[in-house]
Amino acid sequence: MQLTGFHYDKSSTWNEEQPIMRPDWTLVFVIYGRCVYWVNEKKQVLEKGQWLLVPRETPFYGRSVPTKIHEKFVLQFDAQAAQDIFPLLQQSSYTCRQTGKFDIIADRLRLIHRGWQDKQPYYMALCEAHLQELFVFLQREWDQAATTSATALLVEQMKSYIQNHYREHVTKDELGTCISRSPNYAASLFRQVTGQTISEFVHVTRIKTAVYMLRHSALTVTEIAEFIGYNDPSYFYRVFRRMTGLVPTELVSDRETIRK
Repeated sequence: MQLTGFHYDKSSTWNEEQPIMRPDWTLVFVIYGRCVYWVNEKKQVLEKGQWLLVPRETPFYGRSVPTKIHEKFVLQFDAQAAQDIFPLLQQSSYTCRQTGKFDIIADRLRLIHRGWQDKQPYYMALCEAHLQELFVFLQREWDQAATTSATALLVEQMKSYIQNHYREHVTKDELGTCISRSPNYAASLFRQVTGQTISEFVHVTRIKTAVYMLRHSALTVTEIAEFIGYNDPSYFYRVFRRMTGLVPTELVSDRETIRK
């Protein structure tokens, strides 16, 4: 799988005037808002968490929805070497789906974007490794498309519970009770549908809150760490850096610079 193009788009006025026929495959993933694509003259509205996969040499173009800001990642790649691995890449028509693995897919795309921009030694090998990993998640989700709406609802219930209790130590026993299932079933189902363990999702939820508080509150790093459930500040630093590539004090410095 060879990456040939990548960009991040944040716009409310983006328009392509005529259909484009690219020699490579195109993947679009929306992380905020809504935009519209026409693929083979068929209209496809994309919203947050939806992805669009367009085969090579398929005419398509896209536009913003008036007055609506959207954010998306768009990448092009040569899929020839991976077509025998991923059935998704054997489709002759475009594919559009809503993902249940939003955080993990968005994270991989951000890593690709960062590598594509920084261009450190061997960045292309790393970007393409992330791209292949991303397609593992997309393909697994595609294969599990038979997941019932009732099952999806159970996962949403568990996510909601975590979002209300992320500052505490959330266990599979609690989530099992939340959905009236066994703890092991709850943990297995959660990972199957979201691509993350319970612990990983708790960390993601905590760090998202930390990023907001570091930028917009007057609390210290230690106070924020304790607020979101990390009693050991050094552990908070390690988790934060692993998940964001930054250290908390960088965001505090940005906050102080803005105030000045």
